[in-house]
Amino acid sequence: MPRDPIVVVEPLRPRTHCAECRRGPLRRMVLEFSAPLCLDCADLGHLVYLPRGDAALTRRAREAGELWAVVVRHNKHRTRYERQGILVEEAALARAEAACLADAEARVRRRARDAERRAALDARFTATLAEEIRRLFPGCPAERAAEIAAHTGERGSGRVGRTAAGRALDEGAVTAAVRASVRHRDTAYDALLVSGVPRRQARIRVAPAVEAVLASWRR
Repeated sequence: MPRDPIVVVEPLRPRTHCAECRRGPLRRMVLEFSAPLCLDCADLGHLVYLPRGDAALTRRAREAGELWAVVVRHNKHRTRYERQGILVEEAALARAEAACLADAEARVRRRARDAERRAALDARFTATLAEEIRRLFPGCPAERAAEIAAHTGERGSGRVGRTAAGRALDEGAVTAAVRASVRHRDTAYDALLVSGVPRRQARIRVAPAVEAVLASWRR
């Protein structure tokens, strides 16, 4: 049964000192019974740091050695800890790097195939979403419907079209995407924001104009 990884914390402001050897401030630390330990006192000082970014190298480095730890840092905006990389045995990292070099060409080809497959899926979804926009809003010009679909359905954007409801073509989600487009493109909403009007107040001001456009497109 896989063990839970050892967690090493990167403080946002290194001010803590090790509870055992009193060295500090600590750039990375392990919390043991709520007491901060430096990596040496936590018996992790011999490990080397591998930053996140290469999933294959990270996976292979973990598998090639016996001892590893995950490094996290608190994100104040998202109010959660996020992975920054891992600490691994130096020999394990060397073996992982050699394995990645050996099959680098094959992995490049696989990534290219995966990218083509995702692009084809995205194109089909965008076309389907544009058709749904036109079904709900027959008066919306075809090129505008395509533009809205492409914008809201962009992979990795976090917009309405990428939510579970959006990908399921939920009517509320599709309407929300169209409303957002109208708000930005067909009203003074952006100008109000630039002038310092609070977002909620700006939305209230432009709401009648937004609903008028939506009503005309529903006919």
